[in-house]
Amino acid sequence: MSVSTHAASSAPKAVIKGMGLYAPPNLVENEFFNKKYDRDINTFLLQQRNIKQRHFMLPEQATSDLIIPAAEEAMKNAGVTAKDLDLILIATDTPDYVSPSTAAVVQYKLQATRAGTFDLNTACAGFVTATDVASKYLVADERYQNILVVGAYGMSKYFDWTDHKVTSVFADGAGAAVIGRAQDSETGILASQLATDGQYHDYMGIYAGGTKFPISEETLGKRMHLLQFTKRIPPETNGRIWPELTNAILDRIGKSVGDVDHFFFTQINIGSIVETMGKLGAPLEKAHNIMDRFGYTGSACIPMAIADAARQHKLKKGDLVMVLGSGGGMSMSAMAMRWGYDT
Repeated sequence: MSVSTHAASSAPKAVIKGMGLYAPPNLVENEFFNKKYDRDINTFLLQQRNIKQRHFMLPEQATSDLIIPAAEEAMKNAGVTAKDLDLILIATDTPDYVSPSTAAVVQYKLQATRAGTFDLNTACAGFVTATDVASKYLVADERYQNILVVGAYGMSKYFDWTDHKVTSVFADGAGAAVIGRAQDSETGILASQLATDGQYHDYMGIYAGGTKFPISEETLGKRMHLLQFTKRIPPETNGRIWPELTNAILDRIGKSVGDVDHFFFTQINIGSIVETMGKLGAPLEKAHNIMDRFGYTGSACIPMAIADAARQHKLKKGDLVMVLGSGGGMSMSAMAMRWGYDT
């Protein structure tokens, strides 16, 4: 697994100024899948995934439509408007189009006329990766003051409805953050680490529509334009790598697991979160989870979890926060930060 690391320093830091989330209006409870597939799916979802319900986007909605309400909430909480944005980064693997970027669509819908834009795709590790990128812009170039970073997921548009293991777990939503330059030395992003094990690139994904497998009768017949799990990623992957990344980050900033106030993980498997917290010797209540209400929202799940914790006033200025993402590829991302404001 190749690793890119960035250590904490005394240089100016970037900080989250405001969060927002949005789940589309189509609420689907577990009983729907019991009836659709004529089998008990609810028990597995509750015991193995901690999922009770999820939200699916409406037929007329695109990923950008999920982003706008989340972005508006984040901007309101940050005390900025769309005209204040210098850059928009969208982390998603379910874009409105293959090209152009969904970020350009969002810029137009928000009328953020000063903002540059681009999309970023490291699957479900995307939000943490994009936040890391945004922080580097803010630290390196004083012209950047406010950057909108969004994790968004519209995977229901890519469902193979014959596969209940996918349709009952995955869901749609968006989480957004406004990131700016920290005004004091006590808050901000402290360290980050990215890791990839590319041997898993063909284990899960949406494989038709790019240059490798253009849309054709053959790829459509093989359902390659829909989300596929072609091979099984070792189930212990997250439970092994998340503790390693956590300890590596904490070592670099001179902190211990006991110093961490909050953990936010990719929300796909409650078992991996329980396993990780156990290996770290950290109380499970420090890991804020939302999959019970929102299912698995991929690129959006981490910012949605952070925004949900903020809505519940769980985050206090100066809290030490660890964020760990994982996604197809196999891409991993980790970040430590001092939270920037009382929620």
